Parts: sequence; C-alpha cells; structure tokens
Amino acid sequence: MTPAVEAAKAAGCAFELLSYEHDPRAPAYGVEAAEILGLDPASVFKTLVAKVDGRLVVGVVPVALHLDLKALAAASGGRKAEMAPPAEAERATGYVVGGISPLGQKRRLPAVIDESALLLETVHVSAGRRGLEIALAPADLVRLAGATVAAIARE
Repeated sequence: MTPAVEAAKAAGCAFELLSYEHDPRAPAYGVEAAEILGLDPASVFKTLVAKVDGRLVVGVVPVALHLDLKALAAASGGRKAEMAPPAEAERATGYVVGGISPLGQKRRLPAVIDESALLLETVHVSAGRRGLEIALAPADLVRLAGATVAAIARE
C-alpha cells in the first residue's frame, strides 16, 4: 500500500488500481503505462515537479504532452519555472522519479492539473510506485491533490 492509495482510501473516493511489470529500460514511464495497460494516452497523466520562483510545484499533464513551464508559473502565481532536480523532487514527495504521485506526498506540494483532465470520465496517475496506476474521477484527483486546474500542457 502506497501513501497515494492510502490517501484515496481515507478520502472515501472510488478508485481502481492497475498494475503492470515496469521495464527499467523504458524511456518514458507514463507512455509505458498507457501502452502496457491499453489505455488512451490522453487519460494517463504524469506528475512532474518544477520550481516556480524557487518553490516546488507539481504539474500534472497527459503523458503524450509536455509541461508548459511558463503556463505552470502563471497558474502558480509566479514568473519563472524550471524543472526541479530529480533528487529534490524525490526528497520532497517521498516517491521515486517515475512513480511520483500527486497524491499522498511526504510534503504536500502545490499542484496544478491540466484542464484536459476535466474532459475525461476517468484519469490515471501514478499510485506512488513504478508499475502502479490509480484510476479515479478527475474531480476526485483535483480535490485530493488540493490542486488548481489550468491549461499547462503543450505538444
């Protein structure tokens, strides 16, 4: 049981866990999850940790798209964003890269979820470890992550 799953259980929201055998050679964790689980990549979201004006912020975007750092900064009330070093992201969230979840973080970071999530019935995000995804309603994801919603994804 991961902290992300525990957070979903404690909140009493409906969710489903999907697991797969993670290949350590896979170049993109989220794309790997979508392919192996047979999911539409538009419904699988990756959790990326960035620094906005020096403070850590989480951006959650579809795996087939990229995080727009300028949009993340604007949505977070900042001016400049850059990706956080992996070790710093891992220390702050308590998860390893490739398994960082927007839920159940060691230190809850401000989160922004791409607005495309709200167009879906179900979204999939990491459940806190590589090879484990949690499927839940977008509104539950936003609520549990304490997130704001904005257009932060780009091709």
